[in-house]
Amino acid sequence: MKKFFLSTCFIWLICAVAAHPLLAQSGSGKQQGNPYLFNDSHFHLTNYIQEGITVNDLLELMGDKIHRSTLFGIPLQQQWSYRVTEEFAPQYYLDSDAPLYYYSFTDAYIAMQYLSLNETDRARFDPMITGFNPTDMYAAAHIRRVLETFPGVFSGIGEFSIHKEFVSSKISGDVASLTDPALDSIFAFCAEVGLQIILHNDVDDPFPKANTPNYTTELINLFKRHPDASVIWAHCGLGRIVSPPSEYTKFLESLLADPELQHVNFDISWDEVAKYVVHDESSLTNSADLFNKYPDRFLFGTDNVAPATQEKHLHVYELYEPLWAVLTPENSYKIRLGNYERLFDAAAAKVRAWEKENVGKPKKAPAHTPASGIRKH
Repeated sequence: MKKFFLSTCFIWLICAVAAHPLLAQSGSGKQQGNPYLFNDSHFHLTNYIQEGITVNDLLELMGDKIHRSTLFGIPLQQQWSYRVTEEFAPQYYLDSDAPLYYYSFTDAYIAMQYLSLNETDRARFDPMITGFNPTDMYAAAHIRRVLETFPGVFSGIGEFSIHKEFVSSKISGDVASLTDPALDSIFAFCAEVGLQIILHNDVDDPFPKANTPNYTTELINLFKRHPDASVIWAHCGLGRIVSPPSEYTKFLESLLADPELQHVNFDISWDEVAKYVVHDESSLTNSADLFNKYPDRFLFGTDNVAPATQEKHLHVYELYEPLWAVLTPENSYKIRLGNYERLFDAAAAKVRAWEKENVGKPKKAPAHTPASGIRKH
């Protein structure tokens, strides 16, 4: 009787683990030789006023749940204009009508956070360069300068934005554009070096009208102009207000099937994106079918900004539990863990090789400036 009871309990335990998505996915990782739940392809250490947590705080939050993580700040600083908000210090870009501006020091801060770690802990992070203005023809020079100043640190650029709901119009200076030669120079430099690109560009306007052009054609043309650049399209183009257009999974499938876009991948980060995927049975089924058909092209990320607790840090992952439950174990593993390692390991290896060949050596002057870098009068 005792043996029967223990056997029954053991069978019940196995069934409970298999039925609980969080536990089941942990087991799925172990089957692939990785006990972690996921790698985080999209994480902000700091916020819109350049405050946040330290990388050591992040390590504690990751614990034994998150294996590796990208590491970047936010390239924009919200101005505190006393004329606008007086004593109220805005914490977020929606807190004030004052403008945003590009904040280049974020790259040095991220690099120093990374370098404060020991070698073992560094292996868990992939720092990214974000502190450049994508409307500036000197942006590629900034990216190169960061690599030269902090060799051995960065794996890519981003997340940076071109068209982003309620943000783009607040940024001081020129409006970013998908057709800007400055953006092409950034993509071309990333292709040369091997830097992974994480780009935020909304698929449409926040409140689109029928027959109003969106950014899709310009975005696809940008991708196709740079076939050697490895790109991750953040949030699959969605946002807080930018919801999936009609037949969106079919649109995404057309991109995935295009042989000229094989270098473009998609992250499903952000709780705002998760709500679209798991909204109802139809959206979940359509999304799962797409992910199961193209499992090598999607990456999970949190898009968290300096979370205070591990519970908050795991929240986006747990929102996706219905998705993890309907993906095949192999495809779930790729999206949660494997694709990250493949893309970011490849990027880091290419960047280290480029640094070895170029850092500390004379470089050609950009074609658009005199050799001295000083304009003649």
